[in-house]
Amino acid sequence: MVLRKLSFVFIFIFLIACGEEIETNMSEPMMDFEFTNQADETLSLGDLDGDWWIANFMYTNCRTICPRTTAHMVNVQEKLQDDGLKPQIVSFSVDPAHDTPEVLTEYARDYGADLETWSFLTGYDFATIQEISETAFNAALREGAVGQRSHGYGFYLINPQGEIVKKYDGMSTDELDILVDDLKVVLGNN
Repeated sequence: MVLRKLSFVFIFIFLIACGEEIETNMSEPMMDFEFTNQADETLSLGDLDGDWWIANFMYTNCRTICPRTTAHMVNVQEKLQDDGLKPQIVSFSVDPAHDTPEVLTEYARDYGADLETWSFLTGYDFATIQEISETAFNAALREGAVGQRSHGYGFYLINPQGEIVKKYDGMSTDELDILVDDLKVVLGNN
């Protein structure tokens, strides 16, 4: 009888623990950084230590992908806020020479981004962001013609230990629903 009760307790604890895990598709350490956000304040990897957060790449002069992915990220942010969740979102500009804090602030306002939990980063050179994109996120980044940049459109989930654990297609509303569901699981609101 005691053994049966212990088995039940073990199974119950196992099921609860399994419910707090998500399926991952990456396992890359995030590179250390210390950059400037839209408020002209410094944000570093250390500032995000201990938190789950979302990252993506964008730039304000983008005429193709970024308008859609930024709108999608706003939608993700709003869905999470509706559930009382406010993970940090970090958007790395891939055109730091143009995207000053003032330009990023205006861009964020145009899209309705809540800057309480969303940082748009700049303050580095192109080679630095290219290295971060390609080394940490395994996403190609190239300078293109007429000021355009070829970059990935993934959204990335980073765990509290600074490990990039999952990539989502930033153009797919279905995958973004999975991102929202995954954050509900890891943040304990499922």
